[in-house]
Amino acid sequence: MGTDPFRVAPSPWIARFAALVPAGGSVLDLACGGGRHARLFLDRGHTVTAVDRDVTQARLAEGAELIAADLEDGSPWPLAGCGFDAVVVTNYLWRPLFPTILAALKPGGVLLYETFAAGNEVFGRPANPDHLLRRGELLDLARGLTVAAYEDGIAEHAKVVQRIAAISGPGPAELP
Repeated sequence: MGTDPFRVAPSPWIARFAALVPAGGSVLDLACGGGRHARLFLDRGHTVTAVDRDVTQARLAEGAELIAADLEDGSPWPLAGCGFDAVVVTNYLWRPLFPTILAALKPGGVLLYETFAAGNEVFGRPANPDHLLRRGELLDLARGLTVAAYEDGIAEHAKVVQRIAAISGPGPAELP
C-alpha cells in the first residue's frame, strides 16, 4: 500500500492533544486548508466540520462537512448556534474571530490552536505583525479556560509559534 504524496501530516501539537477531545465528539477545523486535521479527527471517529474560504483544497477531508466561507469579509458566522467538542486552528490568525471561536466551544470542549508569533519575521513569512501573535496572546485568548499546555517560541523548521491546548471547564486528571 503506497502513501498519498499529497497527504500532509497533521501538526504534532494537534496530534498530541487530539486525545483530549471526547470520543466521537464534534470537531470544527477552522481555516482547514488541505484538511490534514479534519482527516486526523475523522480517522479518530469524530464528526468534523471543516471551514475555509476555498474548500476545494480540502481533498483530504472526505467525510467532513465542508463549508466554504470567507471568515474575514464581514459575512455572518456560518455556524451560528452550533457548539463543538473541539475547535482546531492552525496557521491562521484573524483576531476578530477570537470571541466566536470561544463561543463555539461546548462545556468541556477543547481549543487546539497553533500559529505564527512575533519573532517569526526574522525567519521569513509571515512577517506582517497583523498575522503574528503577540507574546502571550493565546494565553489571553484562553483566559477562563483550563490550559493543558502552552508553548511560545522558536519551533522546528526555524519558525516562531504559539500553541495552546485548553479546555472549557475543568481539565482531565491526566494529560496525553
